Amino acid sequence: MKPAEKGWLKDYLEFRRELLKDLPANSKKSAHPEQSLYHVIQPTGLMYGQSVPSDTLQGSESWAPKDRMKILLAESLISSSLLFHDKPIKNPDELTGVIMKTLENIGNFYNHVFPELATPTKTLFGRKKSSLELAEKILDKRIEYSIGQEANFWVHFFHNSLLFLDIFIFGQWIHTNADRIVADFFKYEREELRFSVVKVMAAAAHANATVEPEEQKLLEFFLQSAGLSSERKKEAIKIFDSGIEIEEINLPTNNSWILKKFFLEIAILTIWSDKRVEAQELDFLKRLCNYLNFNDDDLENSMMAIEGFVLEHWNDLDYLQNKKDFQQVSEQFIKRLSKITDNNKNRLVKEVQDSRELMMLLRKSKSNELTVEEKEHMQKLLITALKTIPTFVIISLPQRFLTLPILLKILPGNFFNEVSVK
Repeated sequence: MKPAEKGWLKDYLEFRRELLKDLPANSKKSAHPEQSLYHVIQPTGLMYGQSVPSDTLQGSESWAPKDRMKILLAESLISSSLLFHDKPIKNPDELTGVIMKTLENIGNFYNHVFPELATPTKTLFGRKKSSLELAEKILDKRIEYSIGQEANFWVHFFHNSLLFLDIFIFGQWIHTNADRIVADFFKYEREELRFSVVKVMAAAAHANATVEPEEQKLLEFFLQSAGLSSERKKEAIKIFDSGIEIEEINLPTNNSWILKKFFLEIAILTIWSDKRVEAQELDFLKRLCNYLNFNDDDLENSMMAIEGFVLEHWNDLDYLQNKKDFQQVSEQFIKRLSKITDNNKNRLVKEVQDSRELMMLLRKSKSNELTVEEKEHMQKLLITALKTIPTFVIISLPQRFLTLPILLKILPGNFFNEVSVK
């Protein structure tokens, strides 16, 4: 698959056929399709404007960032359509039908809601373009329009994290009949949601009564790519200079769990931009959670999701490569993870006891040194056991970061003694 060349979308669909086929069935593991969508999107980095290489996309480490982002956007839009599909998909033909309808919706969505990306539906010779051709061309233009050139975590974050709002609005669009009135509503919602991001950033930046230089840069990056009207830009600058109270933000969340999650994680990353979270800022995040009808666990899970993503892709995120920072973030993450495993000790003990392979490796490790292959297998089996914890049905675990020594560190005290007792 070569995402920089014409025909990449067809190649992608062929390449990802099995993953897309299994997506609706896997979504049943979560209580709600929005949580399933978060589980699909969050590990890719798209919510944070990143386009990190994927272990499931062969050769993606050599692709240009914009090409990886283009594939991620296509995958996320299609995943959203499949997860919110209101009928079971029974066979490959039905799956093909749903995907082709999704491609048609992608073309209609961007042509109606993003006038700056308007793409003719016919060729110069009058031939009507297929849904596949139109979707590919529009996605090419969307990424060229959004992605920043600088290799900087925060520039990419605020140039490209708005792509998540495309996915959110598209999830609503596919359930409507496209006409001018509907299109005008979604164009209005697009601007309102982008402006809401400014307000969340401003409130978070002022949480400790001091706007740090890093936080000031965030607004500049954001305004470069948000596509706000000149009037809204002036208002955004005013809000960022003076700050805004949580109660004044008036977020248009429409009771959407994933949209509220996005706003929360925008706030966390804004505060996190200077690599430290002060007491006043933590208090702000708790108040924001209360405003969003989230609890302390929701905040803890979002902090852990962001830390886990950053640790998993540390070597891919040039701006974050600092030994001291890595140590600080990893210690925070390990502490959060240890708390969760301790709270789910009985569940983990049962999962390990039910795994014959894992029990055999544990018994062998008590008297003999495991081979490299056995250690790698033991690592995979322990991560599989961790995935049964409800928290990790929604949050993905950073599997490369969770080496065997770290896994042994985060397991509850006397864990293996309890496991061996049957």
